[in-house]
Amino acid sequence: MKKILLIGGGGHCRSVIDVIEQEGRFQIAGVIDRSELLGTHVLGYEVIGSDSELAKLSKLYRYALVAVGQIRSASLRIKLFELTKAAGFILPTIISPRAYVSDHATVGSGTVVMHDALVNAGAVVGHNCIINTKALIEHESVIEDHCHIATAAVINGNVRVAEGSFIGSGAVSKESVTIKEHSVIKAGSVVK
Repeated sequence: MKKILLIGGGGHCRSVIDVIEQEGRFQIAGVIDRSELLGTHVLGYEVIGSDSELAKLSKLYRYALVAVGQIRSASLRIKLFELTKAAGFILPTIISPRAYVSDHATVGSGTVVMHDALVNAGAVVGHNCIINTKALIEHESVIEDHCHIATAAVINGNVRVAEGSFIGSGAVSKESVTIKEHSVIKAGSVVK
């Protein structure tokens, strides 16, 4: 089984671990986090290095995934995604076996589609995104790079969510709207 490193060891990392374990394509080799956390564990996986060691670690491992969450700003996820790519890692797409992604949809590298999420026909999800638990991305919608569509959010048909945006839990978009770059949509909002 191919080995993968997870970049960031917080709460979102725990959810990503669960998806990777259930997907069964990768074996988690360890977690990358702050140097003061070296030797600690996240759900049994050891913190084996820090961001400054990514270039060295890329000689030992081919695959990595940014496992830091995103709420107000995508800046940390973007920084870690760029560092990981520059170090030479391959950032795979991770899809829970409990999610549905249409054969007619596209999901970019470094994106994770969590349990019970749905990505319908014609939808395009960019790189380094989080499509969180029970989120719905409807037909022909575009989720640009570095976005987080939070738990149970609904992106209706033909919507464009611009780069770096956060759509809060339970938020619902009207069809055919555009959500501007780096937007933060509060939980439970209706986007018209």
